[in-house]
This record gives sequence, C-alpha cells and structure tokens, in this order.
Amino acid sequence: MAGSGSNGGSGSGKTINLIIKRQKNANSQPYQEEFQVPYRPNMNIISALIEIQRNPVNAKGEPSTPVIWESVCLEEVCGACSMVINGKPRQACSSLIDQLEQPIRIEPLSTFPVVRDLAVDRQRMFDSLKKVKAWIPIDGTHDLGPGPRMPENTRRWAYELSKCMTCGCCLEACPNVNDHSPFMGPAPLSQVRLFNTHPTGAMHKEERLEAIMGEGGITTCGNSQNCVEVCPKGIELTTSLAALNRQVTIQSFKNFFG
Repeated sequence: MAGSGSNGGSGSGKTINLIIKRQKNANSQPYQEEFQVPYRPNMNIISALIEIQRNPVNAKGEPSTPVIWESVCLEEVCGACSMVINGKPRQACSSLIDQLEQPIRIEPLSTFPVVRDLAVDRQRMFDSLKKVKAWIPIDGTHDLGPGPRMPENTRRWAYELSKCMTCGCCLEACPNVNDHSPFMGPAPLSQVRLFNTHPTGAMHKEERLEAIMGEGGITTCGNSQNCVEVCPKGIELTTSLAALNRQVTIQSFKNFFG
C-alpha cells in the first residue's frame, strides 16, 4: 500500500517511500538515499523513478540528482530495467507499486559491475552468449528459401526458451554466479539447449557442448534452482540444465572413445 504524506501531487495526499542504493560512478562508494514521490493509481517502479527525475529532491528536502537506470520497452520484453526490488531481482516496468511493501528498497543487480546508480554492465552475460555461439549461423545475405521445419512438440518448448530477454535476474539469484566464480549462469546455458535444438543450429551442437564442458560451464551449476524462481518469463531453466547435463555426458563419452 502507498504511504500517506503531505506532498501528494495527485491530490490524494499519498506518497511513495523509496530507499535507493546509489553510486556516483563505477569506482565510488555506494550510499542510500530516500525519496518520497506522489502516488498515483497503477504506478510501477519506472513511474516512481521518473517522478524523481522530474523533481530530484530527497525525503529530507535536499536537492539531489536524478536516479540513473536503464529501460527501453516498458513492457517486460527488453530486460533492461532489471534491479533488486525489496530483495528480489525483477523488472521495474512490471513491478507495481500497489503490490509492494513500503518503504520500497531498490538496489542495482549485484552480480554485475555498477555503472551508476541502478545501471549495471551486463557484459559478462553477453560474453558468455558469444562463447556458446548463441545464434543460428547462416552464411551470405541472399535468400536461402524456407528453412527446415521443427516438429510441433519441439517447437512449442523451444519457443518458451526463446522468451529469454537476457535480463540477468537468474544470474543475480544464482549463488554460483559471483566475482569468485567463472560460472556463466543459467541464461547462456539455456540458450545452448535452444540453439542446439534448431535444425540449422544443430550443425554446431558439439561446439556449444564443448564450450559448456570447460571452466565456468555446466559442471559449476550447484542446482540451487533459484533461477527458475525469479525468471520473469517463467522459463523452465532447471529443465534445460538437466537436459544439458545429459547431452554433456553423452558428448564426454564420444570424446573419450572418439
């Protein structure tokens, strides 16, 4: 529920209390700053941050600076607005104020280096996607005609895996993804299963499996299953990890006897 206050710009008199973990740049020390913004029905976290941007004054009445964050689509598709809200990694655009306990505590994802305030550098995840060749390799730019068809039952669950928006929430929740571990995390691993299933992508199936058999690969997973609990798209990441474990075992035997 929204808290009450005397500066409700919407006429309702209600305000939203936000405690935000901020950081001026990548090398500075983090600090907390509290804000109160006018409440409106159906607000999300992005709306509240925009209010701070419009009037950057903290709860003490002191002039401050607008909070920096990333967002693009505002409809839970791009994955850019990932942040930790009340202790849970989630999307700011789909986090409704009315469904959050106040004061609302907002922090940047801790798995990735902070650029400024709530904006982080997710390059670690993108490098892992490059490592596992998370794309369908097609040479040339000319029309190759229709590609091979996938069986309908395979297409259905592959579509679910394709919903991944590289938001980083699963990496944030995974205890094995940290500064002391090279583990690439659930999202890149799940993409290995997706692209190995594609009729054209399967041409590089062994390369992808080899990539996750080494350091930071599938064997680093501790099976905590936190990833599937926080995925905004409800992707069955643990199912993908189990399937990849079987594929890697088979590939290991091929390598041994091959």
